[in-house]
Amino acid sequence: MTKSLGTCAAQESIQTGRIAVILPCHNEEVAIAHVVNDFEVALPKAVVYVIDNDSTDATSEVATEAGAVVITEPLRGKGNAVRRAFATIDADVYVMADGDGTYDASLAPQLIEILCKEHLDMVVGRRQHTDDEAYRRGHQVGNELFCSLLKLLFGSKLSDIFSGYRVFSRRFVKSFPALSTGFEIETEMSVHATSLRLSVQEVPCDYRPRMSGGESKLRTYRDGARILMSMTRLFRHHRPLIFFGGLGAVCFTVALVLFLPILIAFLQTGLVMRMPTVVLCTGLVITGALLLMTGLILDTTTRTQLEIRRLLYLSSASDRDG
Repeated sequence: MTKSLGTCAAQESIQTGRIAVILPCHNEEVAIAHVVNDFEVALPKAVVYVIDNDSTDATSEVATEAGAVVITEPLRGKGNAVRRAFATIDADVYVMADGDGTYDASLAPQLIEILCKEHLDMVVGRRQHTDDEAYRRGHQVGNELFCSLLKLLFGSKLSDIFSGYRVFSRRFVKSFPALSTGFEIETEMSVHATSLRLSVQEVPCDYRPRMSGGESKLRTYRDGARILMSMTRLFRHHRPLIFFGGLGAVCFTVALVLFLPILIAFLQTGLVMRMPTVVLCTGLVITGALLLMTGLILDTTTRTQLEIRRLLYLSSASDRDG
């Protein structure tokens, strides 16, 4: 019965036009018409939205002529464009892809069917290596490293956290805070799904080269550093007890290592030597204790925020049903 209801939900979403295709774009006039047309063919009942992210070329004009609804976001950065789209657009199912033509639009109906049939909250198009120009070896290695780090820090099971091809449920979108401003937005999505223990599935998809004349907006080292900083921030926010408790443990360990020789000398001679080191050890212990208390307090706050986001997630579904 559950499977049949899921299939009906998928068909209903397609028939009623409650599917939104979101294409964040910055200077994609070369490819955007082709991408819009591909999604209109794949999902004829969907509404295609192009989020023009401060483009300096004719992206908006070309997208409008292709039949897309254009929303302008002047704050540059993919995260800003996605946040604007999620806040503005109302739908039952959201399909997000890049506007550079690197993803296969014909796969979208399959992703939507999986989302609805299996009652999932996010389906990720896991990129397959089909072309060295499209998915460079360095980017593959970086993706694997960041996936391993995300698994270590948050327990995520995703194998492609940077994929820009995703399908979301309404309740995922309306409960997602979208705090990131750039390419780290996909990492934040993965952490959001892991923290709320949402249902996620990956589906293999081809990753094609950009259309001739298009230019990648990804800057490997700069954006990689920003993603690493974003992971650190998210870890501090979602796992404060481990983050601050770990720092406190480092302080305690350093203090113990420095104090042991002083303690041994005191037991042997009865004298307290190296008084500056004693003062340093005392400061480290106090700092460690403060860090541990900070982690405990923030952990309580984080749990409260998590409960609020979980309730928001649940209410997003019930509001639509009502």
